Amino acid sequence: MTDIKSPEERSINMAAIKGKDTKPEQYIAHELFIRGYRYRKHVNYIEGHPDLFLRKYNTAVFIHGCFWHRHDGCRYAYTPKTRVDFWKKKFADNTKRDQKVQKALLKDNIKCIIIWECTVKKMMKDKVFHDEMLEKIEGALNSEKQFNEF
Repeated sequence: MTDIKSPEERSINMAAIKGKDTKPEQYIAHELFIRGYRYRKHVNYIEGHPDLFLRKYNTAVFIHGCFWHRHDGCRYAYTPKTRVDFWKKKFADNTKRDQKVQKALLKDNIKCIIIWECTVKKMMKDKVFHDEMLEKIEGALNSEKQFNEF
């Protein structure tokens, strides 16, 4: 199967995808900030350079894109139909790196929270779900559990 876009158009599209300060990341950061949580963004001395690091809670927060980080069972975690071998290797490398980062954080006794892009999208659309998820995130910040995923 061939791509519906030319290689040049596809390259432009892929180059436009940001790695920092994405809309889901900004949304979660804003929601935590207005609830009184303070954080640093993209802290380079913490393994994996978390999207948010809350020092008071010793917690790294990652807002993962479902496509790039392979959210199991998520409709956004599809595999492109072209260059399948390239994408399989890319996704395998990403998930290995994520696992390595999580192990390093746990070893350093830093709590880890992963919030998936699809969760943030649903939070933006559904006020009840939004409130429930923020309660769960706040609960994770205040719990002793080392790893939480939403």
